[in-house]
Amino acid sequence: MNIRTDILLRTYIAFGLIVLFALAVICKLVHVQFVEGDKWQAMAKNFSTRFASIEASRGNIYSADGSLLATSVPEYELRMDMLAAGIEKNADFQDKVDSLSEKLASYFGDKSARQYERILRDARRERARFLLLKRRVTYQQLKEIRKFPIFNIGRYKGGLIAIQQNKRVLPFQSLAARTIGYKNENVQPVGLEGAYASYIDGESGKRLMQRIAGGVWMPVNNDVEFASKDGADIISTIDVNIQDVAQRALRKQLILSDADHGCVVLMEVATGEIRAIANLTKNTDGQYQEELNYAIGESAEPGSTFKLASYMILLDQHKVDTNTRIDCEGGTWKIHNHTIKDSHLGNQILTVKRAFEESSNVAIAKLVYQHYKSNPKRFTDELYDLHLNEKLELQIPGEGSPLIKNPKSKSWSGLTLPQMAYGYESKMTPLQMLSLYNAVANDGKMISPLFVKEIRRLGNTVTHFQSRVINRKICSNETLGKIRKMLEGVTEEGTGQNVLKNPLYKVAGKTGTAQVANGAFGYKSKRSYMASFCGYFPADKPKYSMIVVLNNPQGAYYSALVAGPVFREIADKVYASDPQMFDIMSGSKFASNSPLPSTKLGHEKAKQKVYNAFGMRVNNKLDTQNDFPDHGIKYTEGVVPDVLGMGLKDALFTIGNAGLKPLVSGSGKVIKQSIDAGLHAEKGQMITLQLQQ
Repeated sequence: MNIRTDILLRTYIAFGLIVLFALAVICKLVHVQFVEGDKWQAMAKNFSTRFASIEASRGNIYSADGSLLATSVPEYELRMDMLAAGIEKNADFQDKVDSLSEKLASYFGDKSARQYERILRDARRERARFLLLKRRVTYQQLKEIRKFPIFNIGRYKGGLIAIQQNKRVLPFQSLAARTIGYKNENVQPVGLEGAYASYIDGESGKRLMQRIAGGVWMPVNNDVEFASKDGADIISTIDVNIQDVAQRALRKQLILSDADHGCVVLMEVATGEIRAIANLTKNTDGQYQEELNYAIGESAEPGSTFKLASYMILLDQHKVDTNTRIDCEGGTWKIHNHTIKDSHLGNQILTVKRAFEESSNVAIAKLVYQHYKSNPKRFTDELYDLHLNEKLELQIPGEGSPLIKNPKSKSWSGLTLPQMAYGYESKMTPLQMLSLYNAVANDGKMISPLFVKEIRRLGNTVTHFQSRVINRKICSNETLGKIRKMLEGVTEEGTGQNVLKNPLYKVAGKTGTAQVANGAFGYKSKRSYMASFCGYFPADKPKYSMIVVLNNPQGAYYSALVAGPVFREIADKVYASDPQMFDIMSGSKFASNSPLPSTKLGHEKAKQKVYNAFGMRVNNKLDTQNDFPDHGIKYTEGVVPDVLGMGLKDALFTIGNAGLKPLVSGSGKVIKQSIDAGLHAEKGQMITLQLQQ
């Protein structure tokens, strides 16, 4: 055999072997793919692993006084591995399954012990690795469940799997709920929860998961591979007590007026911090709930509250003075085939100040038209200089866009200028309007409202917020003084005097009643009104500004009658609860050894707060030259206390703590007690209290 033949033979043999190997590989692939495919797919599923995200605990939201407005509470989904190491032997499982069933049945009460036992035995036969036992289990419940039979033999041996889930809770429920907001998947974030989600959310952790039969993912163990990082805390400006007062007052008036919806915002003048913001909407059941944040999102024609801006421009440009007289023509004025009317007809010649107090539409429309009809841009430019055409750039999303027209606007007409003068053909949100009035109270400095004071992580301040200055001076000091007097005149002598005039403190503000257009039908369809009052208090030393808006009240719709009572109730309660707002001690002197009025039991902290606000030192034991003796009401068990002059609630509290049983007749204050004060009495002895009839 020659060399050439030998080489060819070897080549053929090598090629044949390669072809045979290739055929063998192909045959094996076909066998694996089509014959053993189901087997290998099942094995792949059983051994697949991945890292699952573990939600971090979201940060808390606090009120200005430290009250918890929103927090995350852990909840657990309980599952069971029926093949865990501790019950791998069937005897171990059968020995304790009945006692475990009884414990589960008695603890949850949703199934009988027999039903639980059947579920557990069936799952055992099916070799279930991830049996669902219960959802939404609290941490305290989980601690108890871990003591149950089988589960108590070890963290992993007992087969109990607890999957943590964080539930968002609002301790005060509906209080400022829309401002607090929420963050849900596939839903646009709302309120503080949405605006500060990047801080509140924290950083997610990771846990190794294994896919078992049935496509269920099960933790490889209960240890977290990478721990989550909790979110930061948000310190809001909301005052819980004031928020409660505002929400209650608004709801009461909405019910009385049968209005569609309404809102209230209370802002601290100097800082711009929002102390209360309430938004209530009537649902299909006729109940009022927080659904939409109208205070920041509803841009509408403001009506007469806008007259403040119009008069401010006129005064600041020296077009008029407060004593300038204007003919109101009986309360009607025809211009361009349109009649502008006053709400109360009959007004004749009024001064500017009086026209503002009486809220004459004719007066302000004629004045603005007279001075700016040849150059309307001059008027609108002044409105723009007040930044009324700009958003406030709030800390929470959803702010409505204001609309302040100018002569270049497509909808500008011959009526636009006089209509704008008294709050029509323009749009502003309640909070945008409040910011203007707050600037008047704040010596002319306009600032943006503030909802969040701080962001804290582990008790340390990460970010501190201050109000942004929008306009350092909205008008001259001279104009400012005149405007403030005019605003005070509204409540002292004008449209708001019957409701808002107060002997304890002065309110400055403006009523506003605007007819609401009905879409394409305009103002000619069924009439609907928006009643509002915007102002500040105390007028001589402003601390708070506030706006109240009610939409579509039934019956009476004038703002003084509808929005005024809400403003008055909130202002009264805020004023009464803040001793720093009034000075009843000025000009009065107390003898240091004079006893202070007796304090009702249960009000010790409140009493001390009042005394501290007045800078008074109180001595509960000895009279000294510099201290006031506090002769508060005391009680001793077994000794009859003196309850004469007390109200029923305090009398019952005192009698009960002294160990006696009261028998009450009448109503009002206690005028007689059957056992004299200071005498000894047996525990449980009956004492009769006679009250005023």
